[in-house]
Amino acid sequence: MSSNLSEISHDQLAVRRKKLEDMRSQGADPFRSSFQPTHTAVSAVAAFVGGAEEENQPAVRVAGRLKFIRKMGKAQFVKIQDQTGIIQSYVRIDALGEEAYANFKKLDTGDIIGVEGTLFQTKTGEVTVRALQYEMVSKALRPLPEKFHGLTDQEQRIRQRHLDLVMNLESRERFFNRSRIISGIRRFLEERDYLEVETPVFQNVAGGAAAKPFVTHHNALDRDFVLRISLELYLKRLLVGGFDRVFEIGRNFRNEGISRRHNPEFTMLELYEAYSDYRGMMELIQSMLRYLVKDVLKKEEVKMPDGEVIDFMGAWREAKYKDLVCEKVGDLGWFDLSKETKIERAREMKLEVEADWEDYEVSNEVFGKLIEPTLIQPTFVTHLPKELCPLAKITKDDPSTIDVFELCIGGMEIAPAYSEQNDPDVQREMFEKQAGEETQSIDDDFLETLEYGMPPAGGLGMGIDRIAILLTEAENIRDVILYPQLRS
Repeated sequence: MSSNLSEISHDQLAVRRKKLEDMRSQGADPFRSSFQPTHTAVSAVAAFVGGAEEENQPAVRVAGRLKFIRKMGKAQFVKIQDQTGIIQSYVRIDALGEEAYANFKKLDTGDIIGVEGTLFQTKTGEVTVRALQYEMVSKALRPLPEKFHGLTDQEQRIRQRHLDLVMNLESRERFFNRSRIISGIRRFLEERDYLEVETPVFQNVAGGAAAKPFVTHHNALDRDFVLRISLELYLKRLLVGGFDRVFEIGRNFRNEGISRRHNPEFTMLELYEAYSDYRGMMELIQSMLRYLVKDVLKKEEVKMPDGEVIDFMGAWREAKYKDLVCEKVGDLGWFDLSKETKIERAREMKLEVEADWEDYEVSNEVFGKLIEPTLIQPTFVTHLPKELCPLAKITKDDPSTIDVFELCIGGMEIAPAYSEQNDPDVQREMFEKQAGEETQSIDDDFLETLEYGMPPAGGLGMGIDRIAILLTEAENIRDVILYPQLRS
């Protein structure tokens, strides 16, 4: 359904259309080209001088959407909502004049108006604008949903996000906080001398991750491109080029499933720091997330939807991947078992595994389904099987694992980080093995770039949508993406 027309009677639409015609017949412009407020709702309230007489209060011009109208004969109280919040205005016939007041009485909730007047405080202590004049800025031809009964359907809220933002203050605040989180990430990294860059969305080869890409055709060049599935390989080229600390916040696209934690178009932070490693990335992500919680969002704690509190300020757990899996299956020799035995044991644990899976895939199913959802408090899961990421350094004392961590919080992976592989021959070998298993293309241009020499580096990726779910205490990725993809 493209609109909430089913909830709107034709009479309601006709009444508003008639008001529009009346305004135009009187020479009024119901859709102004501009209006210049002097204050927002919040700054107008802040401008009130406590203890001063009204004649000494500042004059303000505010503009916004009419959310509430209370008529009292020759006076009205109205609530005006702008981006920052809501401010009240008091409108009297003797202040506006009879004709202007008569027109004001014809306004509807949803109309966007501008009001000019002086501030005063009502008997209940609410800072209010005493309207001396007003202007119609934009006439609303459709009524807003009812305050208590409209837009309760989750899918309708997403399809009509504009109405969700008008009516749902919690949703508005969540998207404000998403923006604050992204701004905070930029400040944090720039203070550490990171350089923000932009890399191509159209790429020759879908590299940096194992995912199915979207394919598009460029007419002028008469060739196909893939939309990037990762930011990684171009950022590493910049390390070779001498940019020692780089980051990008950008969109990735994966032609795969949709779930409460997955959207085919999503936002990622990726960063790379020369001469660091995965241990350096541990300190960085811990400091960044504590900064976002405490300094950006001004929170003391973050709660899961079930009410469990996540402690960002305390000690963060560190555990090896293999230890967690062995503990869960109750067998310290799990990784010495044959693949067939692992499959049998996994099925006993009610996991759906296929006979043609690789050995590491069976273990990873145990981790992904039985362990990761239980990791609520911040946990660095380290030394994953080398097959899970061909772009990281092999662990020196265990060649079956790599020097990486996955940071898990709230039962989901938030940020993987690596000691980056900078040996071009080892990198080619890992790419070729992965390509053989998954029929993926090899980015030969990237491998050639590595042969010019890439410094040792730590690299980290963090899903912006997932960290927004976590820090804004949302339940679904669709709650933190303004316009997620939906079925027709």
